[in-house]
Amino acid sequence: MNNFHVTILTIFPEMFPGPLGCSLAGKGLKNGLWSMDIINIRDFGLTKHKKVDDVACGGGNGLIMRPDVLGLALDAALDAHPDAKIFYPSPRGSLLNQQTSRNLSKEKNIIILCGRFEGIDERVIDEYNVQQISVGDYILSGGEVAAMTILDSVVRLLPGVLSNQETLKEESFETESEGLSLIEHPLYTKPVIWRGRKVPEVLLSGNHSKIKKWKESESIRITKAKQTSF
Repeated sequence: MNNFHVTILTIFPEMFPGPLGCSLAGKGLKNGLWSMDIINIRDFGLTKHKKVDDVACGGGNGLIMRPDVLGLALDAALDAHPDAKIFYPSPRGSLLNQQTSRNLSKEKNIIILCGRFEGIDERVIDEYNVQQISVGDYILSGGEVAAMTILDSVVRLLPGVLSNQETLKEESFETESEGLSLIEHPLYTKPVIWRGRKVPEVLLSGNHSKIKKWKESESIRITKAKQTSF
């Protein structure tokens, strides 16, 4: 049985699964650990040109995705999955973080509405109780790349997607110290010396207590440094 299902609404269905069809997410998709449906919003567009947008009421630059078109597309998605929560990638949304990804990974069905142009009619957000998620304080050409970012962060948390679930416990934002949600410590592998740079001695010591303290100390240092703008 699938752990997680997502329905993507987009005017560019050819963009999916994209990176989500590769590596761990792709294997999980192939093995049925999660599933995806794509709905082309243009299938519900107006006139022979399948128009999905129009000029903004009150003036302004750019076009807005029409509520009547989006409503039909969302209704089709909800007909298949009535219990699905609807999400819209938007700069106005709550910032995506690890806790959000964990919460989403526990859902059975979600819908992600990928906006284009200047955005979507506000009435769609109100009518369907759409929850907005931001992947950062910058602007993308559309919601598709943001949707992939959201899903990649979620799918890797699903049971069975990672063969070693223990690795999740040491990743960035999965541990806390000094009131901080920590970023992962620096990572090293062989060779021990590369271009004159050596792996820190403590990691070669075999002293697990010292190694653990070093990792925590480095995580705290990096996390604090990240809070400083460059």
